[in-house]
Order: sequence, then structure tokens, then C-alpha cells
Amino acid sequence: MSTKSTSTDEGEPPERSAGFVLFSIGEEGERRFLLLRHRNGGHWGFPKGRIEAGEDDRIAALREAREETGIDEIEPIPSFRATSTYQFIRNGSPVSKEATYFLGRVGSDDVVLSDEHVECRWLAYPSAWEILTYAKTREVLRAANLYLDPPAVSK
Repeated sequence: MSTKSTSTDEGEPPERSAGFVLFSIGEEGERRFLLLRHRNGGHWGFPKGRIEAGEDDRIAALREAREETGIDEIEPIPSFRATSTYQFIRNGSPVSKEATYFLGRVGSDDVVLSDEHVECRWLAYPSAWEILTYAKTREVLRAANLYLDPPAVSK
């Protein structure tokens, strides 16, 4: 899943952030995705944040996931990358944002939230789909789930 990046009317390049769609496998063998509820606005999403100088997208995503969840051991799933672009208003001005997500498996469900978040939940795909606040984030979840469970190809 990828969408073209956009810019503001002033021609500013989009802000860039990176994050991870984290999942674990529960005791019953079910896949669960980690969702975080942000302190500002109360929206539900995945761990992500700004890319700092000298970082590539994946390194920034790992750093942000670790900072926001306290989970140190993340096994990145090769070849998955989803990019979402969107606009929002900050201080009365439109801001374009491009968020790149990677997919990672974790072995522990233990989460230590950063100050940015007030709640977390490990949820199966249907429940995660329902609780995510934004359609663009649901598209990322759908892409991750399809990557992990590709549809059967008929011959």
C-alpha cells in the first residue's frame, strides 16, 4: 500500500514520520495487533514519530516503537512497507504528513507506555479495525493483515 506524497499550498514538503504495526501471537495462536491511544486528541493508532536527522525510515520506526511501547525486541518482517499521506491543521495552517510503517512481530505483550499515550490494547484484526480512529490507519492495518495472510490464489 502506498500513496503519493502531497505538499501544502506553499510548496512545503510533507513532514515525515515512521512507525511500526506491531503484532504478537497469543497463547491460543491468534494474531493480535498493538494499538495506542494518544494523549492529545484521544485517537487510536500505531507507534510512530518524526524521523530525526541522520535516521532512515526503518531506524526511526524502531526507535519510535521502542520509545512509545518500551518493547525492545522487535522482529521486523521483511519486505513490508506501507506509506500513508494525509493533511491536518496545526496552528491554523495545513500540514501535509507522510507516515511510513513497517511490520514487526514481538514476543512479549508487556508494554510500558510513553507520556504520549494513555492506553494500549492488543486486539485481533476485526477489533483493531473497529477501534482505529482514521481510515488511513485502517488501510495500513489491512495491508499488514493481508501481507501476513495473503489470499489464496486459484489455479
